[in-house]
Amino acid sequence: MSPAPKRPNGPKRPSAANVARRNARQVALQGLYEWLVSGTDAGVIDAHMREQEDFGKADAAHFDALLHGCIHEAADLDAVLSKHVDRQTSQLSPVEHAVLLIGSYELKHCIDVPYKVAINEAVELAKSFGGTDGHKYVNGVLDKAAAELRPVEVTAAREARRTG
Repeated sequence: MSPAPKRPNGPKRPSAANVARRNARQVALQGLYEWLVSGTDAGVIDAHMREQEDFGKADAAHFDALLHGCIHEAADLDAVLSKHVDRQTSQLSPVEHAVLLIGSYELKHCIDVPYKVAINEAVELAKSFGGTDGHKYVNGVLDKAAAELRPVEVTAAREARRTG
């Protein structure tokens, strides 16, 4: 019997759907940033974001869920985040605050997105758009929030890691 063929080394290429979701997160981040800084109406921000050149590469349904969901549930999401941050969420940089809103929204509502993926995507947003070490802060906060928002999934993953 011949050995199984080896897989090429390196990271797995993301699917088109994953790329579209990542683009949706980026556009939603821009919209949430605008909302946090200016308080502009969500409908105006939505229209502005849809006019962006790269919007066609985004998952529009995921963008809608993130932008409108984060704005609509900002107080509830901030209440979750406030247990895990070292200052009031209003004192966070607008980029890190927007990234944390997206991450906590996905943890709370996007059950089809594994919690580790939701955290990793938020960390990647913070690396791309946030301050120098903002991604480390985002990772720590969302890791704690995940234990609250997805306790069964987080506990199972930690148990598998411990016994694995």
